[in-house]
Amino acid sequence: MIKKLNKNADRQIRHARVRKKVFGTSVKPRLCVYRSTNYIYAQIIDDINGTTLCASSSLALKTEGSKTQAAKAVGADIAQKALKLGLSEVVFDRGGYIYTGRVAALADGAREAGLKF
Repeated sequence: MIKKLNKNADRQIRHARVRKKVFGTSVKPRLCVYRSTNYIYAQIIDDINGTTLCASSSLALKTEGSKTQAAKAVGADIAQKALKLGLSEVVFDRGGYIYTGRVAALADGAREAGLKF
């Protein structure tokens, strides 16, 4: 009998394992990434206070082109918002996703816009 794979359940296990170690403070908050089938979302979170400092998504930006180009635009947008708040360094939380494709494009866009991680 073939076992049906549940990729999202596996991702959630990886995410929980990473979240034990990755923690954002008010000085160096966490850049959290969520990837759905159509869109990509990014938040900058202060885990000590439990607040979202800023957020961006490809749904809100309504970008043209491929999903990878949209992810890069979201990375640049979240970096600009963070720099306006006076945040230059973050901890990157890939959310259990493999660091390739749209997740890597978002990180590259944020780095190119001036965010350090």
